[in-house]
Parts: sequence; C-alpha cells; structure tokens
Amino acid sequence: MALGLTLRAQTVEQADTQLVNRLLSEARHLPPTTNYPLHFARQLMGRPYVAHTLEVNREEQLVVNTRQLDCTTLVENVVALTLCMQRHLYTARDFMNALVEMRYRGGIIDGYASRLHYFTDWIEDNTRKGLVTEQQEPVPPFNAVQTVYVGYMSQYPQSYRALKEHPELVPVIKAQEDSLEGRQYRYIPKQDVRNTETMRRAVHDGDIIAITCNKPGLDIAHLGFAVWRQDGLHLLNASQLHKKVVEEPMTLGEYLKKHPSHTGIRIVRINK
Repeated sequence: MALGLTLRAQTVEQADTQLVNRLLSEARHLPPTTNYPLHFARQLMGRPYVAHTLEVNREEQLVVNTRQLDCTTLVENVVALTLCMQRHLYTARDFMNALVEMRYRGGIIDGYASRLHYFTDWIEDNTRKGLVTEQQEPVPPFNAVQTVYVGYMSQYPQSYRALKEHPELVPVIKAQEDSLEGRQYRYIPKQDVRNTETMRRAVHDGDIIAITCNKPGLDIAHLGFAVWRQDGLHLLNASQLHKKVVEEPMTLGEYLKKHPSHTGIRIVRINK
C-alpha cells in the first residue's frame, strides 16, 4: 500500500531514521532464508522499556521511536521492518509508510480513534489488509476459545490523555469496543505451552505471541515474539520487569505460570 506522509504529520528523530536505514541496508545482504522478524527483534534487544511513547502529541500523528519501546511498539517496529524487506523497500520513509499502514484502521491516520488500540482489533484489521494471519489450528494445541469482552478504555478514560482531553471520543471508542464484543478465537491455554512436537509445528520462530488474560475489559495482556530453544519456547519482548527488550531466560510456559491473570497465547504470523 503506497502512503505518503507530510512532515507535519509525523514525529521522528534523526536517530530513528539513521537506525532504520542502517538496519534495512544491512538486512539486504542477509540470505533470503533469514527469519526477518527474529533478526530485527534481536537487533533491538537491550533498548529500554518505556511506556506511552505514542502519546506525545496533542493531535494524532505518526510517532516513530525505535530508541524506547513497549511491547506493542516493539512488535510494530519489527513488523514494519519485515514488511519493508518482503517488499524490497529499504528507506526510512518506506518504514514509516508501513507503520501507518499497520497501526491505523484501514491504513489512514484520522485522529486518535483511528489508531488500533486493542490488539484483537489490530489483528482483525491487519488480516483484512493481508499483512498477518492468526493461527488457530491444529487442535491440539489450540485447545481453548477466548470470547472477547473489551471495555477498559471507555470505562477508564481518565487513564488516557486523549480521552481525558476529548471526552467526545469516548463514545467512538465504545463503539469500537462493542464491535469486538463476543468475537471468539482459538488459543493455546497456558498449561499446554510445553516443549512438544505438536507445539513446535504450531508455533514458529518469529511468530507474534499475544498473551490472553482474564482481566476485566482487556483482551491481551502482553506481546512478544516466539523463540524456540532446546529447552522450549521463549518470549522475546519489551519487558517492564527487565526494563528493556530481552529474550526471557525462562521458558514461556514458566513465564505464564508466574502471572495468574495470563490464560494462554494467541499466535499471529506475518504473511510472506
């Protein structure tokens, strides 16, 4: 999708532009069999975890920040870099166009409500664009069904600067939440996240892992990328606990057990 950005419609620093240009230039020389999501995610390891990096402008515009990442912006930056490589596009401008395409409903920036805030909405919209595919088979290991009930943003608008400053947006967000209500998706329950051949066939290196939860009003608690090691599946993520982007030393199964509100994982694969 070809998209043009005006200078006043973006927030980007020279350091981000330089890093993206370097990463794409270097990746051009990698073998075509390279797992680009894992490659780029590992290039961003060690960068500090910082929340709310997209909430820096009074009016909605594209924010590019590769220097400070949370779980969502790590995933989006890595997917945008991967899309550039798949499309044989190698500039920071191409990367920014990919971010807009992925981050906003229909690939169009049209105010705060046009950003895809709930990850289920993100999956649905980017599936329609042909960018990703959610994996829901085979059974096992996709042994459980998540019924989505989201409403956190409209219930707690004071937690979001844009909603606090523009209360007229709350009904718009509520309508988006209602459109997701009751949708069902198969997922792998956390007790089944084990080091088995079935799991290794179902989940691939570089897949996006979306951790499901039982917190009222939320669909997904955390995001990261799948990394298989000899001892099992691990999560490469922007970690609030470690305060940086890391490959978790413990297996994902162990990680999930330490979080009582986590119920399992949904799996999203970037289309090739």
